[in-house]
Amino acid sequence: MANGPAYLSEGLERVYTDIQQERMAGVPILNPQLAVQVVGMQAWGKHSLGVLITPWFMNLMLLSSEGNDWHDLPLGSSQRHVFPSGPYEFIVGEEAGIGRYQMCSLFSPMFDFADQGSAVATAEAVMDAIMCEKNHEVIDARSPDTPPPAVTEDRPALGERMDQPLSRRDLLRGAFLRYGQG
Repeated sequence: MANGPAYLSEGLERVYTDIQQERMAGVPILNPQLAVQVVGMQAWGKHSLGVLITPWFMNLMLLSSEGNDWHDLPLGSSQRHVFPSGPYEFIVGEEAGIGRYQMCSLFSPMFDFADQGSAVATAEAVMDAIMCEKNHEVIDARSPDTPPPAVTEDRPALGERMDQPLSRRDLLRGAFLRYGQG
């Protein structure tokens, strides 16, 4: 498909590298250790979803794979999309060279990232977490003789369902990695 995830990733990287060099040059919110990179772009229905890392933000990006089918949505409007992990709010944006897209802010500014590798690892974890169903059962691989871990206020017991979905902040702080670990 000409407008598939790889094609869209290349276009995003090209456009945002130009933005970095032209519009963002000298802006103090840039983390000089980071570069523009798209991580995990994949098909999602008739759209593509991935994480865009720039030296000034990290966003989930939802792009149309079938042309500009969001022309009727007002710029800046909020759109809710449901992924396996739950609903997320996206904002409609537009950029020359990309057209209309929808974005969900993850981080801004980016000074908490020491290097590109840590930003990429975070983006990969975000994509994994978004595509994991919430309220899934945790498989307990311990032997039947091993007592279950104590339940604390911070961590539910293995096999329990989460009462509420993780907030975006908790997701990005790695709370999903702690859920259900013994």
